[in-house]
Amino acid sequence: MASLGLKVAAFSRCCRHTMMRAYSTTPALAQGVPGSVWKLGRLNHIAIAVPDMEKATSLYRDILGATVSDKVPLPEHGVYTVFVELGNTKLELLHPLGQKSPIAGFLQKNKAGGMHHICIEVDNINAAIADLKEKNIRTLSAEPRIGAHGKPVMFLHPKDCDGVLVELEEA
Repeated sequence: MASLGLKVAAFSRCCRHTMMRAYSTTPALAQGVPGSVWKLGRLNHIAIAVPDMEKATSLYRDILGATVSDKVPLPEHGVYTVFVELGNTKLELLHPLGQKSPIAGFLQKNKAGGMHHICIEVDNINAAIADLKEKNIRTLSAEPRIGAHGKPVMFLHPKDCDGVLVELEEA
C-alpha cells in the first residue's frame, strides 16, 4: 500500500510539472499579442559609463584580451565611445565629452561608473517608435538620431522600461 502511495505522489508531481511546462512555453506567452509591423532583434550592446576611459579600455584589451575599437568622439551625443567585441554582442564604454554630456551627470551620481543602458536592434525604427508611443512608452527625443554605428537610434524613457534606459537601433 505504501508503494502505491509513493507512485501516486510521483505521478502527481510529474503531472503538475508537465502542466506547468505547458503553461510556461514561449508560444503560450505570445498568445493575445497582436502582430506588429516591426520586430525586436538581438542585443546589440550593453553600455557602461566609465570615469577613466584609458583604464577601462586597458582592462578589456590588455587584461581580458578582448578586441577593442579606437576611442571615437560623438559630439552630437556628448560622449566618447569605445566598443569591446565579445563575439555574441558588444560592450560600449562611454566617457563624457564636454560639460553638458549626459554621461557626466551619470558619473557624478555614480563615481565608479556602471551600466548606463542596453541597446536592442529593431528591423524598422520608425514603426517601432510609432507603435511604442501608441502604447504610452516615452522617448527621450522627438526623432531618431544617428548613433555610434552610423544607424538611427532612439532612447526609451527608463521610467517606462522598468528603470532601464533602452536604446533601440535599426538593424
